[in-house]
Amino acid sequence: MTTIYVLDGTQITTLESFWYVVGEAVNGPGGYFGRNPDAFNDCPRGGFGTPDDDAFEGQWRDHAVSRDHLGYAETVRQLELRLAQCHPTNRPRVAQELAAARDGQGPMVFNWLVEIFEDEVPGSLQLL
Repeated sequence: MTTIYVLDGTQITTLESFWYVVGEAVNGPGGYFGRNPDAFNDCPRGGFGTPDDDAFEGQWRDHAVSRDHLGYAETVRQLELRLAQCHPTNRPRVAQELAAARDGQGPMVFNWLVEIFEDEVPGSLQLL
């Protein structure tokens, strides 16, 4: 039997709200598995609330609402935060990504999240 996790896209307005929504979708009210891309990267593999046998599916309902909120403005905000905290050797790359995002180019936060699903469990996410 396949477990279905539903993400309510109307509740996802920032990357931080995504962590909250997905944590609750996977682990129930107050659910938590991390608040960063590395922790989220582990979630689709199983064992962090998701089944170990890959028998699950994510449904991102109203994803277009999320996509709008997780667009370039949010991407710029997240990259500014990352630039302020990253290791000095990573600053040139993050600064380049930030400049691109400010110009409306490159992947957006929404794309980062979808890519994690696709990389870890291809075909497991439905954008509705």
